[in-house]
Amino acid sequence: MSDIVEHYTDPQDASLALYLMENDGDELTDILVAALEDAFRILGEDSQTMH
Repeated sequence: MSDIVEHYTDPQDASLALYLMENDGDELTDILVAALEDAFRILGEDSQTMH
C-alpha cells in the first residue's frame, strides 16, 4: 500500500477557481444565470410530464 494520497479535482472546480482568481465576476455571473435558467427549464419540463 502506498503512502501517496491522490487528490481528485473536478474540472468545474478548476474553472471556477480561475474565474475567481481573475476577478471576472461578470462572466461568472453569466454562467451561473445560464445554469439556473437551464435548471428551471428542466424542472418545468419535468412538472409538465407528470400531469
